[in-house]
Amino acid sequence: MTGDHATRVVVHPSATAVAEATAARLLLTIVDTLSVQDRVDVVLTGGTVGIETLAAVSRSPLAAAIDWTSVHAWWGDERFVPAGDPDRNEGQAQAALLGALPMPEENIHRMGASTEFPSAEEAAFSYAEDIAVQGAPDWDVLMLGMGPDGHVASLFPGHPGYAERGAEAIAVHDSPKPPPTRVSLTLESIRRAKRVWIVAAGAAKADVVARSLHGDLKLPAAAVRGTVETLWLVDAEAVAKV
Repeated sequence: MTGDHATRVVVHPSATAVAEATAARLLLTIVDTLSVQDRVDVVLTGGTVGIETLAAVSRSPLAAAIDWTSVHAWWGDERFVPAGDPDRNEGQAQAALLGALPMPEENIHRMGASTEFPSAEEAAFSYAEDIAVQGAPDWDVLMLGMGPDGHVASLFPGHPGYAERGAEAIAVHDSPKPPPTRVSLTLESIRRAKRVWIVAAGAAKADVVARSLHGDLKLPAAAVRGTVETLWLVDAEAVAKV
């Protein structure tokens, strides 16, 4: 286990149940947080279960109880491809949830596309500037998917970006998973979050879930944690080898 508090594992019977339960958890956390502070900063994730979670949020009656003008949406990583490319996490999130919410455009902090910036480095620098302008928030909830290689955001095992320090966001080249060029929050930025939720489902993830929960720091998924809470929100198949 990693972190100053116990990492908790919450097991659901299926990937669909993970998405539905995580959506409910996110909505309740936003409601509770807005009762004690003026704004909430949420870092969204892509991936199958991540986008299913956002779609479940949009279907929930509880969504209508939230003042979305007080919520800011961010991303853990993004594919450095043209705006409108179906590979972009922000476009999928827009279709699944953000387009249905009364959230001001200035509250949606998208990572730059290759049609807006000449390089991923410049897109990462711009995102770091945006984070600084917003007061470098301690992310209230930071959600992460996890790949079968144990990567989170676009931090890959053995890849230089995983070890990079001193920045909020970085360019990632030669990603083991296509597309090869990306922008990602750094491990430092992720670990500033109050709550880190790793969402994973399926038998293909079982090996790395077990290794991560046993503290194998070769895997970025094992190194992420929140300052208040670290949750693994998984289905039964994903924890079969723990």
